Amino acid sequence: MTHDFLGLEAKHSDYRKSRFAVLPVPYDATVSYQVGTRNGPMAILTASQQVELFDEELGTEPFRAGISTLGPVEVASEGPAAMHEAIYLAARKPVRDGKFLFGLGGEHGVTSGLVRAVADKHKKLSILQIDAHLDLRDSYDGTPYSHASVMRRCLDHVDTVVPVGIRNVAREESTFLKKSGIDPIYARDCCSGGEWIERALDGLGDTVYVTIDIDGFDPAYAPGTGTPEPGGLDWYKVTALLHCVAQQRKIVAADIVEVLPIPGQAVTEFLAARLAYRLMAYVTAAAAK
Repeated sequence: MTHDFLGLEAKHSDYRKSRFAVLPVPYDATVSYQVGTRNGPMAILTASQQVELFDEELGTEPFRAGISTLGPVEVASEGPAAMHEAIYLAARKPVRDGKFLFGLGGEHGVTSGLVRAVADKHKKLSILQIDAHLDLRDSYDGTPYSHASVMRRCLDHVDTVVPVGIRNVAREESTFLKKSGIDPIYARDCCSGGEWIERALDGLGDTVYVTIDIDGFDPAYAPGTGTPEPGGLDWYKVTALLHCVAQQRKIVAADIVEVLPIPGQAVTEFLAARLAYRLMAYVTAAAAK
């Protein structure tokens, strides 16, 4: 078994011909509850070997656009700031080469380095954040590059963040919201009608980076995460949102983070693998319109 996403044949995973570039980032040095998300990327890649290549929703085979899996980002021993820089440098090449960058975490702190690389190319980038937490503290546990501060760091490089699925907010974050102009879509908002998807679309710019913290899902569907929060989203809400965003905006990069594998149970990493491939399907279909 290879450790490439989906285990594709060489003709569909050759970097030069691939539309998508999957970048594993096995890092979890700033987590504040359960450790182990550094094992998430490999677990997702392994689970992806069992994903059907035919997408039953769209009736397509998105892998034919080419999906290359890059080597994992080496963990920087000097600390979170150095790791941010290492991720940024690793992400720059595929972005400059015109690939659709798809990061696999690791903790959510990895996202700021990925976003920084994408924002270098796409100057009016906005972020769709699917998450249980706002991650808007200015720093946490002594570092501004904590997983709890990642969206604050992303705001160093983009102007617009639309959080969806939120259900745990710190007082510091509540204060910041009032002056930031960020209007979270709380998980409870997603339980009544479909207007919440329109709200998300209205908040986004034309060009979108999607970051998916797996704890945005209810832990009944994704129990393997370091900071599970009750009352989250389900598969159909998340995929409906992503489908609409792909159709009405241009998604240029994405990540899935915070998968913490549970021994003997592959529910969460398989969900993450299916979701990554489904998002690739939506992006590929939108480009073909």
